[in-house]
Amino acid sequence: MPINPLQKKAIILLSGGLDSITVLAQAMQQGYACYALSFDYGQKHNAELVAASKIAAHYATLDHKIIKLGLAAIGGSALTDDQIAVPNSLQAGIPVTYVPARNTLFLSFALAWAEVLQAHDIFIGVNAVDYSGYPDCRPEFIAAFQQLANVATKAGVEGERLTIHTPLIALSKAEIIQLGVSLGVDYQQTVSCYSADAQGFACGMCDACRLRIIGFQQAGMPDPTRYQAKNFK
Repeated sequence: MPINPLQKKAIILLSGGLDSITVLAQAMQQGYACYALSFDYGQKHNAELVAASKIAAHYATLDHKIIKLGLAAIGGSALTDDQIAVPNSLQAGIPVTYVPARNTLFLSFALAWAEVLQAHDIFIGVNAVDYSGYPDCRPEFIAAFQQLANVATKAGVEGERLTIHTPLIALSKAEIIQLGVSLGVDYQQTVSCYSADAQGFACGMCDACRLRIIGFQQAGMPDPTRYQAKNFK
């Protein structure tokens, strides 16, 4: 589909989860020509990637790339390492579900594609309120990466400033849900669970599920998530 040459292009990091679909819907509402980017980084299930593909198709993004990364070879996270179990309770500090350097790598690939497309905007759904303690979801990290982007790229040194957009970074999960609902987002399409089954049903017990459950409760919205009946309480 041809785009208006005056329309700004944006790369949207699309995980298939609640936050990323909200960011995609918001970028589209703001008039961006959206290109979706997802990663098969060695996570233990691919339900979120299936969801990401469906979401990209639903929103008719101009392209959707799934990049394969071998982070399982490094391990060190409950999401990529078979020797580390996904916890069933919220954890203090930086939890074992943190994937070392994940957002740094994701943004680096987004930056590379942005240069190829001559896009100056990258959207990522990081959140510093309900962020599970991840260091690469903080404003300090985003500011540092944006500074790097503008000194490490051809576009940046030639004066074409690149911007990393984090519209959800200061919102609670409830506020994110309320924003998404106002944009017409169907959250049943999404998968946030760290232990989802092959059909995309959520465990209802991991950090991601618990934050999502609390978010819908605080937003006063019905939770459309499909849960595994044997686990969910």
